[in-house]
Amino acid sequence: MATPATPAEQLLLLGTDFTRHNDALDRLRLNDSDFSPATALIHQANSTQHLARSALDIAETLNAQRMYRSPVIRAVYARVRQLAHLATDSADRLLRASNILANASYTVASRGEDALPAYWKALEEAGSRLTLIRDLTALGAQDSLTAAEQFVTEQRRGVPPPHQPPVLSPTQDAALRAIARGEVMINRLSDKPYVSRDDIRITISTIRSLESRGLVTREPCPPRLHDERIHLTADGRRGLAATFGRPRPPALTAAGPASRPSATAARAATR
Repeated sequence: MATPATPAEQLLLLGTDFTRHNDALDRLRLNDSDFSPATALIHQANSTQHLARSALDIAETLNAQRMYRSPVIRAVYARVRQLAHLATDSADRLLRASNILANASYTVASRGEDALPAYWKALEEAGSRLTLIRDLTALGAQDSLTAAEQFVTEQRRGVPPPHQPPVLSPTQDAALRAIARGEVMINRLSDKPYVSRDDIRITISTIRSLESRGLVTREPCPPRLHDERIHLTADGRRGLAATFGRPRPPALTAAGPASRPSATAARAATR
C-alpha cells in the first residue's frame, strides 16, 4: 500500500501542476485555425479550476494538522490560499475571454465579413487577457516550493523526519530545486538541458543521475516542439521534502593553499 503523500509532497505536486498549467498556456494560440479558440479556452479553464481545487484541498489538509500555529505556519497557509485564489481568478478570466470570442464568432456567423474587424479586436482582447493570466500563475511552482520548505522546516523543530533524505551532491540538490520550480527543460535533439535563469547550470549527466535513481522524469513540452520538461517523480518529491529543514549539501571547496616549503628546502633552493 502506497504511503500517503505528506503536505509538503502535495505542495511540490501542486508546483508541478502549475508548471504544466503554464506550459499549456504557452501552447495556446488563439489565431490557430485548427481549433476553436473559445473552446480551447474553456478546456484550459477547466484545468485551471482543478488547480484551484488542489490548492484548496492542501489548505484544508494544513488546517487539519495538529500543530502550533506559528507565524511561519500561518504564512504558509496564507500562501496556499493565495495560490488557490490566483488559480480561481485565472479560470474566471479564461472563461470571460472564451465568452468574448464566442460572442464575436456568433456575430461573424450572422453578419458575415462586415463583423470581421470586431472579431479581430475580440481576438486581441482575449490575447491580452491570456498574457495577464500567464503572469498571475507564473510563480506558482516557486511559491509551492517555498511553502513546502517553510512548512517542513517549521514542523521539524525537534521532530525526526518521516523519511531519510537521499544522499545528494550540491549539484543534484540544486537541480532538484530548480526542477521543482519548473525551470529545467531538455532539447531532445541535442540532449542538452537548459535552465530559465542565469545563475544555475545543470548538465545532462546530473539529469541522468537523478533519472537513474527515479527522482525525476521527462514529459513532452508542447510549446517547443523538440523540448521536454523535467518534473519530480513521487520519489523525487518525497526525497526533496526530506531534505527540508536540514543543512544543505556543502558546496565543493577549492583546494587549500599549498604548504610552505621547509627551511631546509628553502635554503637548498637558494644555493
